[in-house]
Amino acid sequence: MAFLGAQASDITPQDQGAGAPSAPLCPSVLQDGEEEEEEQAETYLCVLWHSGCLGIVYYDSADSTIYFLPDTPDCDNLKLLQRVVDEISPRSIITSAKQNESMAQFLRNLVSPEHKELGTPETVLLPHVDFGLEISKQRILSGNFSFMPESLTSTEKILFLSSIIPFDCPLMVQALGGLLKFLNRRRVSVELEDGSVSVPILGFKKFVLKDLVSIDQDTYSVLQIFKSETHPSVYKVASGLKEGLSLFGILNRCRSKWGEKLLRLWLMRPTQDIEELNSRLDVIQFFLLPQNQEMALTLHGLLSHIKNVPLILRRMVLSHTKVSDWKILYKTVYSALGLRDTCRSLPQSIQLFQDIAQEFSDDLHHIACLINKVVDFECSTAENRFTVRPNVDPDIDEKKRKLMGLPSFLTEVARKELETLDSRIPSCCVLYIPLIGFLLSIPRLPFMVDPSDFEIVGLDFMFLSEEKLHYRSTRTKELDSVLGDLHCEIRDGETLLMHQLQCQVLSRGAVLNRVIELASRLDVLLALAGAARDYGYSRPQYSPKILGVRIQEGRHPLMELCSRTFVPNSAESGGDTGRIKVITGPNSSGKSIYLKQIGLITFMALVGSFVPAGKAVVGAVDAIFTRIRSCESISLGLSTFMIDLNQMAKAVNNATEKSLVLIDEFGKGTNTVDGLALLASVLRHWVSLGPSCPQIFVATNFLSLIQLQLLPPGPLVEYLTMETCEDGNDLIFFYQVREGVANASHASHTAAQAGLPAKLITRGLEVSELIGKGKPIKPDRGLLKENQLENCQALVDKFLKLDLEDPELDLSIFMSQQVLPTASSIL
Repeated sequence: MAFLGAQASDITPQDQGAGAPSAPLCPSVLQDGEEEEEEQAETYLCVLWHSGCLGIVYYDSADSTIYFLPDTPDCDNLKLLQRVVDEISPRSIITSAKQNESMAQFLRNLVSPEHKELGTPETVLLPHVDFGLEISKQRILSGNFSFMPESLTSTEKILFLSSIIPFDCPLMVQALGGLLKFLNRRRVSVELEDGSVSVPILGFKKFVLKDLVSIDQDTYSVLQIFKSETHPSVYKVASGLKEGLSLFGILNRCRSKWGEKLLRLWLMRPTQDIEELNSRLDVIQFFLLPQNQEMALTLHGLLSHIKNVPLILRRMVLSHTKVSDWKILYKTVYSALGLRDTCRSLPQSIQLFQDIAQEFSDDLHHIACLINKVVDFECSTAENRFTVRPNVDPDIDEKKRKLMGLPSFLTEVARKELETLDSRIPSCCVLYIPLIGFLLSIPRLPFMVDPSDFEIVGLDFMFLSEEKLHYRSTRTKELDSVLGDLHCEIRDGETLLMHQLQCQVLSRGAVLNRVIELASRLDVLLALAGAARDYGYSRPQYSPKILGVRIQEGRHPLMELCSRTFVPNSAESGGDTGRIKVITGPNSSGKSIYLKQIGLITFMALVGSFVPAGKAVVGAVDAIFTRIRSCESISLGLSTFMIDLNQMAKAVNNATEKSLVLIDEFGKGTNTVDGLALLASVLRHWVSLGPSCPQIFVATNFLSLIQLQLLPPGPLVEYLTMETCEDGNDLIFFYQVREGVANASHASHTAAQAGLPAKLITRGLEVSELIGKGKPIKPDRGLLKENQLENCQALVDKFLKLDLEDPELDLSIFMSQQVLPTASSIL
């Protein structure tokens, strides 16, 4: 019996429902496992410096957004610019080739050995004409930005952009013009695209550095704010790094990548803005109430579906949208609606809840309904392409209906074709192949050897495949003209609908970006609330009218997690007395932990987090300086002591009466007398400042600093010590701070704990006692006698090996080089 029909498995779509639901479906109906791709985010910074002012803009490829800083004054050493560079870590710094000495020196410092470990950004110098004010304005106004409403006139476009970009900041406008020039020349993110595709720019946002607390990279390192470690799995991430034991590590409980990114940004931008800090603390305190924990869990579940929307919007601009992107976007929008509905039931007196309730507008519901009505997720996943639901486009539905009815129809056509073919042909079938059309397929017969044997009257031979001959017949040509290329026409129609849907989504891109902004803020505050609940943190208080900090029962947030018991300590600094705290005590008594604890509690309060303390009052703090650990590196080309001096110089030259300075064991890297003199001179310099003296905590083992009265008497200096107790030969640490001065460093006890031999420790105590009494130090005869016999035996062995009959032997040389040195060491 002849085989009749068509291979429908490759050309017939799966059966679909009768229609689309009118309301958004819960995202749980979508397949799980759709992971958003991790792309390496890069930033490109453009800066201009003129007449004491900075114009700064940068492009972040993570969200395809340009951030601008209105013209801001800066000093000649460009501290503000350095802060921006440290914070955003740009891949490239773009500036004018015409620059003054301050900018030239700044760029030279970036390529110095000190910065090489952190990664030196590329410096790009553009002609000064590219930064002309009028040229830059024209470049901005002529830009085709996807976030702008369509069909704007030139005047309306100027008004629209003027509402976003401050054109009254000439340096910033010039920098923006130069950045746009660079992006289009470098073709950032679109290197492989057609020349007509421009760099995606999804928005302009303002960023400010006002009221920020100054903290350098050494302080971040020594306080373990961040700590990257090599990941044990080489397949885990491209960078091979993971977060180690750090403050960021214990606070990061964010459910979204953008929440994690915002938390890192907050830790990089501690602020003095008390209104902002209290607004963060209000949210944390709300979620710490027992009756609100279930609400927090609900919000956590919704936040876990907030994905990388800016990346999806960028792909839409480039027409690179994937099926997974539509799933992720739908889940994100649906979860955002859930956040809005939940926040509407929360107290509107909290600004964040009010913002989410109001700004998550009905545009989100419109986007969710459109996606749910148009996109057939099940079929799209099966075919790995964008597929439209039924009842969206009648023309597409009709073509799909025809495509689904092709198997039975083609079976009938094949039966008619077989009737007209040679009787030797046992079977045939009619196939539909996308882009080629309808073809008649017959099996290859034994007599069909040469290509000339393939010719059949009334049929046009096309090709041979898998022992089957494919022809065009009159009927298949008629099918091509009547039905056309259904498969491609359906795809073209669905692609057009996808483009229209993308335009609808992009026109509402502002609300989607606002979703990411507010959702990530809520995510961070929920994470901080979870950490505060688990670790027993308390809410700090702010008092800008006072200086320094007041901490009661403070704890080190990392050390308390690593020890069975942790002894809390209080700290107080400020006012007209006790601005310089000199802390002494034995080694391993907790001085360094105490200093870091003060720094971390102050830092956490300036981030807007609850703190590990019974109570904390933070006054006006504008900077935190540390000299606790030497960040050594071969590439720096500096000695350990020089690195220590550099850290101290930063504090001496930049600290104000509002600054917190933490110093641990400064001066130990050089001669004892020189180190003590340097420490005393630095402290005397700060004492001489009087009311302008910073808030200083100094830990030292230089007891001579107190014994020799190297610091002038007065109310500014206060002495503290770590409490200990001697029990026979044992030293008991209480790890408690009290007023007073340590009477000894107890280095021998620490040496015994480290495993040094007892005889060496005893000898060390003897030498220390002799130095203290000013007596000469004589060799220890007991230690020498132990090696006396061994040295004598070695000398005898050498003498017996001498050939006394050798005429070239010089015994005087043997006596001077062997006998006399050995004898002096023995006698």
